[in-house]
Amino acid sequence: MKQEPTVALSADPRSIDHLTGPGHPERPERFDAVLQGLDQAGLLDRLKRLPSRRATREQIELCHRPEYVDLAEREIAAGASALSCGDTDVCPASNDVALLAVGGVLEAIDAVMGNSVRRAFCANRPPGHHATPTYGMGFCIYNQIAIGARNAQARHGVERVLIADWDVHHGNGTQDIFYDDPSVFFFSTHQSPLYPGTGHAHEKGRGSGEGFTLNCPVPAGSGHAEIVGAFREHLLPAAETFRPDLVLISAGFDSRRGDPLGQLMLSDGDFTELTDIMLGIADEHAGGRLVSVLEGGYDLEGLASAATAHVTALVDHS
Repeated sequence: MKQEPTVALSADPRSIDHLTGPGHPERPERFDAVLQGLDQAGLLDRLKRLPSRRATREQIELCHRPEYVDLAEREIAAGASALSCGDTDVCPASNDVALLAVGGVLEAIDAVMGNSVRRAFCANRPPGHHATPTYGMGFCIYNQIAIGARNAQARHGVERVLIADWDVHHGNGTQDIFYDDPSVFFFSTHQSPLYPGTGHAHEKGRGSGEGFTLNCPVPAGSGHAEIVGAFREHLLPAAETFRPDLVLISAGFDSRRGDPLGQLMLSDGDFTELTDIMLGIADEHAGGRLVSVLEGGYDLEGLASAATAHVTALVDHS
């Protein structure tokens, strides 16, 4: 008897309808590269494909101010080539695609919280971790991982969510959304100095959220020792204290060696090790519940290889 998959995949083919123009690093081919990598590794048959859905306005406003949502909808509908609030190129389909990306994360969290699967990977685009409550930037329109965390709390009664971000760029939007919130622990490794210029070690949260943001900036050229080391030395003890009910990953693969937008040196094996660390945290504290969300990664071959290593670890974990 064929065993039911324990890992789900959210991958809406309409992701490629978000067009960013010739030469833009966040291009539709990223989606194809990830899916082709998973297919060539024989992983697609081992994953449960999730249905697609659009996030509602109410769900988007769990993390974004109504005036920003109005701006994004209005400018995209008017045919703008980029959002006026930041460096995010758009096309007429971009708002719809971004709503599907958020909906994919919500569907994945519903599946994990409903115990139909234990883990999920969301391969949709555009990325989201730079989108703040009041503006989109850095290729991002809506912050799908943040909305996913808030929805898990509102819909499923989750008390504590851990978000770990290993993208080469600091997830400033995610940090901003939860900076004064002790119910969401945000951990980030990222190259510094680099866009967007945030994520310093002294940024630890504000008010009741102080101590629930943990940034580990690393210099260009850093790799296994610095980044995997930070996860082991800093995140593991923090997770032991925080004890999350749900574990989320902002899985940016632009921290892999050879990416055109960064100078970090992670290998595919390092992503396997990072994934294993996160799975261990999920098993120890969250009943194995883990959802991973694609962020950056702009060298197509490297993106496919690293994402495949990541998903292989999710699938092979027992």
